[in-house]
Amino acid sequence: MPPMPSRREFMQVSALAGVGATGAAAAAEVAENPARQARLAMRRGDWKGPTVYKAPDYVQCNLVVLSRRLAYDFLLYCQRNPKPCPVIEVTDTGNPEPRLSAPGADLRTDLPKYRVWRRGELVEQPHDVTPLWRDDSVGFLIGSSLTFDQALVRAGVPRSKEVWVLNTQLETVPAGPFRGPLVVTMRWMTPAQAVIATQLTGRFPANHGAPIHVGDPAQIGADLVRPIYGPPVARIPKGTMPVFWACGVTPQKSAEAAKPELMITHAPGHGFITDLRADRICSP
Repeated sequence: MPPMPSRREFMQVSALAGVGATGAAAAAEVAENPARQARLAMRRGDWKGPTVYKAPDYVQCNLVVLSRRLAYDFLLYCQRNPKPCPVIEVTDTGNPEPRLSAPGADLRTDLPKYRVWRRGELVEQPHDVTPLWRDDSVGFLIGSSLTFDQALVRAGVPRSKEVWVLNTQLETVPAGPFRGPLVVTMRWMTPAQAVIATQLTGRFPANHGAPIHVGDPAQIGADLVRPIYGPPVARIPKGTMPVFWACGVTPQKSAEAAKPELMITHAPGHGFITDLRADRICSP
C-alpha cells in the first residue's frame, strides 16, 4: 500500500479543520477552508456537479461503502491493487465521519452525487445516502488522480479539456469475491507534457501515482467508444497522446463480480474533498 500520512500531519490537518472550535472562531476557520466550504455546499444540496478541477490543492477521494462482513476482503483487494485503490482512510464501523482526513464531515451527505449498487447492479444515483447507511457500514476513502491536477498546472501542463473514465481489458488481482478489470482515467497531453506528468505524478502514490500507460489505447483495451465518464472519443487530437492513470472507479467494476447486497460509491467525477493538502501527502 502507498505510504500513509504521518500522525503529525493528520493532527495538523485536524487543527486546521477547526476540531473543537466554536462560535466565531469555527465560522472563520470554515471560511478559510475551501474543502469544508465545498462539503457544506454539497450537504445543503447547493453543489451537485462534478468535483473535477474543484478545490485545488486538496486531496480528493473516491468512496466505497460496504458492510463490515465484506470490509476485510475489500481491504485485501485494495492492498493487492494499490495503483487503482490507494487507501487514504477507513472509517470505524457504523460511523460516517472520516475523522482523520476530514473531521466533522459526513460521508452520507458530503459528496455531490453517489451511486447505489445492489447485487452488482447500479440501481440509483442519489445526492444523499443517509437512509441507506447502516450500523455495520464501513467507508473506504481511496485517493483520486483529481488531487494532482493543480500540481500539473503549476508544472506547465495545462488542464485537459476533459478527463475521461474508461474501462480496460487489464485484470486486477482478485481478493475474496472482488475481482474485475482495471478502470483508468485518460487525459490528452503532448509528448513533452506526458514526460513531465509521469515524473510529477510519481510523487503522488496515495493518488494513483504515475501513469500505467502512455500512447495507443488499444494496448490496454481502453474503451473510448463507451466511456464511463466523458464523451465518446472518435479520434485522438493531432499533436497529442492519451495518458492513462489507474482509477478509483475500479471497485465499482468489482461490484459486478462480488455482487454485494448493498454497495455505495461516489459517482465518477464526483469525489469527496478532504482537508488534507495535496502537497503534504506526496513524496518530496
